[in-house]
Amino acid sequence: MVKAVLDRVFIRLKETPDNQKSSLVLTDDFAQDRCRGIVECTGPEVTSVKKGDDVLFHVFDELPTYDKNVVVVRESSLLGIFENE
Repeated sequence: MVKAVLDRVFIRLKETPDNQKSSLVLTDDFAQDRCRGIVECTGPEVTSVKKGDDVLFHVFDELPTYDKNVVVVRESSLLGIFENE
């Protein structure tokens, strides 16, 4: 397990039917599939979200991590938290 530092947020990307496949598809809505996920862990300076929150984030600020389905962003890249749907 990794521990986030400073204002970093580790996010597990939400599974969609398209990103479960192992093929490469380039479309205009590529960013749509990668801008929502569940918070895995947060750094000590993060105050707006907690583990388990369903968040929307700015897709071009993400960095890859140890897992292809987990990205890391700064707290300032978070755009919103989804309410229970």
